[in-house]
Amino acid sequence: MKTGSFSAMWAVIRKELRDISRDRRTLAIALLLGPLLYPLLMLGMGALAENRARTQLDTELRVPVRGAEHAPNLIKFLATQNIVAIPAPSDLDAAIQQQDFDVGLIIAADYAKQWKEGQPALVEIVQDSTRRDAEIPSRRVRAALEGYSRQVGVLRLFARGIAANVAQPVNVGNRDVATPEAKRGLVLSALLPYLLIMTSFIGGAYLIIDATAGERERQSLEPLLATPAPRGAIVSGKIAAACILGLISLLLTLFAFKLSAQMSSGIGQMLNVSFAAIGKMLLILLPMSFIGTALLTYLSAAAKSLKEAQSHITWLMLMPLIPTFVLMVNPLKTQLWQFTVPFLSQNQLLLKVIRGEAISSQIWAVYLATAFALAGLLWFAAVRRYHNEKLAIAG
Repeated sequence: MKTGSFSAMWAVIRKELRDISRDRRTLAIALLLGPLLYPLLMLGMGALAENRARTQLDTELRVPVRGAEHAPNLIKFLATQNIVAIPAPSDLDAAIQQQDFDVGLIIAADYAKQWKEGQPALVEIVQDSTRRDAEIPSRRVRAALEGYSRQVGVLRLFARGIAANVAQPVNVGNRDVATPEAKRGLVLSALLPYLLIMTSFIGGAYLIIDATAGERERQSLEPLLATPAPRGAIVSGKIAAACILGLISLLLTLFAFKLSAQMSSGIGQMLNVSFAAIGKMLLILLPMSFIGTALLTYLSAAAKSLKEAQSHITWLMLMPLIPTFVLMVNPLKTQLWQFTVPFLSQNQLLLKVIRGEAISSQIWAVYLATAFALAGLLWFAAVRRYHNEKLAIAG
C-alpha cells in the first residue's frame, strides 16, 4: 500500500474510533456487553445445572408405585436407596404426563408367583423420556432396580452352591482415553464456540453500520468520498476501526471467562482457559472478525437507512448457529475440508483448543489461507460498492 493510501486509511481509523468514543453508551455496549453477559450466562447455567443435579441426587425421591403389596422386599430395598414408595394415582400415565410426578413404578400382579418360581418378575418404569428434568430421577430408580436384580441373582446362585462369577463370563471394563481438558470441554463445547464466533463476527457491527449507513443517512459520507483519498483506503480504514473495536471486545470476553472461572467453584472451574489457549482463540477468530466486518460493510453500503442496515443483524446472528445445529444433529469426524468452511472451521478449531488437542501446521495453513482469502474477497466487494457514486446519496 502506498504511503498516501496508508495515511488516508490511518486517518479514517482515527476518525471512526474518535466518533464512536463520543457515544459512550454505544461504546460501553459494544465493549462490555459480551465480557459481562457471556460469563454470567455460562456460570449461571452451570450453577443451575449443578444445583439441580445435587438436589435430585441427594434428596429423598418419592415415587408412586402401583402393586407395592406384591413386592415388599423390593420396596424396602428402594427405601435404603432414599427412594420412598407412595400410593399411585388411578391414572399413573396421565400423572406422569402432567408432570405431577417425575417417575413411577408398576409391579405386575403375578410378581410374587414369578419370584417364587425363579422367573424374571416384571417391574415397569413409567416415565416421559422427553422431559429433561425427569432424567436424574428416572436414572436413580433404574439404577436401584438393576442393583437389586444383581444382588438377588447372586444370592440365588449362592443358595444353589454356584459361584456368582459363573453368571458373568465376560468382565467388561472401561478405559477412557479422554484428557481432563476434553472432559472439561464437554460443558464448554455447547455454547462457548458459538458465543465467541458471534462476538468476533458482529463485534464491530455498531461502528461499521454507523460509519456506512449512518453517515449516508446523515449525508456526511459524501464529503469523505469527495476527498482525494482512494476508496480502498477509506473502506480499509472503516473495516480496520471496526475490527479493532470487535477484537478488544473479544479479548475482554476471553479474559472475563478466565477471571470468572478462577473466582467460581465447582462446575465454574471448567471455564478456566490458559493464556496459550486464549492466544490460539484470538488467532482463530481474527479472520472471522475481518469476514464479518467486511460483509457488514458491503451490506450497509447498499442500505438506504440506518434501520435497514441494522435489520441484517437478525440473520447474521443466526449464521454462527448453523455448525452448532449440524454437529448436534449429525456429529462429524474431523477432516481437513472442514477447515475451509466458514463458521464450521472456527467451531472445529475452537473445540480443539477447548479440548486441549494439538492443531497441526497443515490445518493452520489451510484454515488461515481460506479464511483470509474470503475476507479479502469480501473487502474487494465492499471497495467496488464504494466506487458507486450513488452511495453518497441518502434515501
